[in-house]
Amino acid sequence: MNPNDIRDLEIDAEVNDPMLLGPDTAREMLAGTPWQRFAVIGDSIAAGTGDPWPGYADVPWSDRLAATMKSVHPDLAYINTGKIGATIGQVHDEQLRAVLDFRPDLVHVSCGGNDLFLHDTDLVSVERDLDDLCAAVAADGAQLSMFTLADAFTGHLRPLRPTFMAFADIVRRVAADHDAILTEFWDHPARLRRNWLSADHIHLTMAGHAVVATEVTKSLAAFHQP
Repeated sequence: MNPNDIRDLEIDAEVNDPMLLGPDTAREMLAGTPWQRFAVIGDSIAAGTGDPWPGYADVPWSDRLAATMKSVHPDLAYINTGKIGATIGQVHDEQLRAVLDFRPDLVHVSCGGNDLFLHDTDLVSVERDLDDLCAAVAADGAQLSMFTLADAFTGHLRPLRPTFMAFADIVRRVAADHDAILTEFWDHPARLRRNWLSADHIHLTMAGHAVVATEVTKSLAAFHQP
C-alpha cells in the first residue's frame, strides 16, 4: 500500500482497522509474558492525551495495553503517573518516587518531547537526563519499554522535524543502553493517516492510540519469544 492509499483509507470502526490486533490475538501474543506490575511514567504521551475519533473506544494506548495484560494476568497491578506538559526533570522530581514505591516489573518511559520546546535545552542535555531517568526507573530491576515518536510534522510544526529526528536517535540509544524494549513509530505507516493526530497536530487521536497499543503489544510479545 503506497502512502496515498494509506492517507485516503477510511476506517469506519476499530474492529475493521487492519493495523490493529483483535482482542483474542493480543491476549494470545501476551500469554507468555511474565509482567505483573506495569507502570507508565512521563508526559502527555504517557498520560494518554488525545482527541476522540468516531468508531474507536475513548481509551488511551496504555490503558488498552494494561487491559490486555490484565486479561492474561488477572492480578496485574497498573499505574500511570503521566502528566501533560512534563519535562524529563519534572518526571524525575514529581513521578519517579511513586513509580519506585509501586515496585513495577515493567515500566514504559515516555518523555523528552516537551524539553525540545524549551529555548535553552540542548540535545546533549536531553539525552543525559533521559538516560539518568531510565537508570533510576530500572534501578530495582524493572524491564523498561520505550518508543520513538512518529514523523508526522506538518504545517507550522514542520521546522521541528530535524530536532525530533535527532530525538528519535536519542531514544534508540538510551533504550539500547538500558536493554529497553523499543517500539519504532518514526516511519510507521499509520502516521500518514488522517486519524493519526488530534486537532493540535501534536497528540494522537484515540485511533492513533489504538495503533500504539497494538505495536507495543507486538514488541512485548516479540521480546519474550523463545
